[in-house]
Amino acid sequence: MKKVEISAKTVEEAIKLALQQLELQESEVNVEILEQPNKGLFGFFGNKNAVVSVEEKFNHITSTKIFLENILKKIGLNPKIEVVESNDYITFNLSGDDLGILIGRRGDTLDSLQFLTNLAVNKNHVQRKKIIIDVEDYRNRREETLINLANRLSEKVKRTGRKVILEPMNPHERRIIHVTLQNNIYISTYSEGDEPYRKVVIVPKN
Repeated sequence: MKKVEISAKTVEEAIKLALQQLELQESEVNVEILEQPNKGLFGFFGNKNAVVSVEEKFNHITSTKIFLENILKKIGLNPKIEVVESNDYITFNLSGDDLGILIGRRGDTLDSLQFLTNLAVNKNHVQRKKIIIDVEDYRNRREETLINLANRLSEKVKRTGRKVILEPMNPHERRIIHVTLQNNIYISTYSEGDEPYRKVVIVPKN
């Protein structure tokens, strides 16, 4: 976060100069008055300027974009970053060329990047906010794939009467399978195994 100390004849003038230098609005900064102005003897001798410290307020969106841009620049990527904010989380959707490297196998690399970003941005801040990193809407496409997979395999279990064990998935993806099939009257689901090899099992009821 940007921070400056400015000296001027008045507090108001010092704040104005600081805002111009930081290119921010007053609502976006914290202001600390370090020294009040003093006119000195007879208003001429020993005049003392006001000194203020002006610091940019912590902003999840700004901090996350800076963190991501620094990491991506180091690996030679310069994607467009689209931000969508809700009450519960902020989504950063990256788009551009050669971004497959950020997704990895079944989104493993993307999940790692998201974990590191949350750790770095929310560290030492009381107001934490969940940050979701996506690449060209991969997460929505992956969710649709998992929903279709869950429905297809549930039909297989219903038809054959035999359980099906899915490949290992992370907690978020397992939850998608469980939620998709939770109201199915013919089958039930549970998870087994230890992370990171924990799997969803679909079994027939009765």
